[in-house]
Amino acid sequence: MLWAAAGVIALGFLIALEMAARQYDLPGPIVNQAREVIFAPKSGFLLYASMALMLVVLPWRQRFIALGTALGIDLVIFLVRWSSDALVPREEGHPFGSGALWVLLGCAVIAVTRRTGNERTLLLKGVGLGLLLVTGRKTGDTWLLITSKTRPMVLDQYVATADHALGNPSWVVGRIVEATAPISTHVLDYVYVQLAVAAVIASLYQLRNVAVERRFPNHHLVRTFLVIGLLGPGIYMIFPVVGPIFAYGVDGGHWATADVWPDTLPALSTPQHMPFNNFTPRNCMPSLHTAWATAIFIHTRRGPRVLRIAGTFWLIATLGATLGFGYHYGADLVAGVVFTLTIEAALRSHARGWDRSGIQLVAHGAAVFTAMLVSYRYLSVEMAGTPWLFGPLLVLAMCSVIYGYVRTTRQWDPKPVPVRQPEPQPEPV
Repeated sequence: MLWAAAGVIALGFLIALEMAARQYDLPGPIVNQAREVIFAPKSGFLLYASMALMLVVLPWRQRFIALGTALGIDLVIFLVRWSSDALVPREEGHPFGSGALWVLLGCAVIAVTRRTGNERTLLLKGVGLGLLLVTGRKTGDTWLLITSKTRPMVLDQYVATADHALGNPSWVVGRIVEATAPISTHVLDYVYVQLAVAAVIASLYQLRNVAVERRFPNHHLVRTFLVIGLLGPGIYMIFPVVGPIFAYGVDGGHWATADVWPDTLPALSTPQHMPFNNFTPRNCMPSLHTAWATAIFIHTRRGPRVLRIAGTFWLIATLGATLGFGYHYGADLVAGVVFTLTIEAALRSHARGWDRSGIQLVAHGAAVFTAMLVSYRYLSVEMAGTPWLFGPLLVLAMCSVIYGYVRTTRQWDPKPVPVRQPEPQPEPV
């Protein structure tokens, strides 16, 4: 019943988002996803990563069959596209990926028609997990388009002014990336774009025993990823920001306040709302790339050494990309870390059962996140004027949430129980 209710709510949300997109003559997430069954997908890697999440519920033999089927379908579709533009028009996108989507949909049909009981439920959960990842991506894309249409005014001047308290890290990292191009730009761009694939790799490790145990763990990375993607765009609607490369750089065109990023710091002045174009997403506050990379870092801490190193690298590289490409201010990143830890604490508390420590941790994180947004909006001038005070305060506020999360979750970890040694028996006389 719980899964059915969640499915109905998710379907209703998608339909509502589809209708909202149609109001602006834009295709919604349902149409965009349906087109990828035939036409070139936007990200073939993401579709195969989604199929890999579904495969965790299958035994190895069926995994190989599903993978071979997906590759075969992709090969046929590629040959059809290549041989006849009249039959299937060429479009921008990856030459592969539709086969993985076909396999996902086919497994859903098999679960309904050929499986029963727990086997049907487990396979449907696997299919749902895979489809949630790709649908979440389409939903996020639609949300971003809606933010650009419905929020004509942005708050970049407030955030840029408040960012003086942190030393304007986007300008600093931007100059470093420019000085080390093209190596740095290629590496950071790949990390930035393939963040979802990195999350799937970490999730596959967490879900590696699902086929054997016939159940999913109580909490895993995909849940955190999806909740971050669901709640983040709502904050964008409240706090619309486009980022330094647009508000203060060449990508903003005539809408930019000035073309100064990353060579010259913006001049301090009284911030105000600024109008911007109707196609650039207002997707900066908080930085969801930072939030997702932080979630990957958290969930790889208990993996093998190579996974821990990969999680650390992805977090550092994502922070470098978000700042170095001018997509975010430093204030966005600080808020993104607090945002993630609060969501992660809430999900873990829900999985284990709410108690006083969990409620306090979530309340503390939510209060710090709210205080940050309010400060960026209403105290930005004071923050820029006294950076020696507000800069450390921002960092300390973030560190307080990090410390609270680490301390509380360690208390939640099961304690090893010492094995009771049998008492020695007296020797017979």
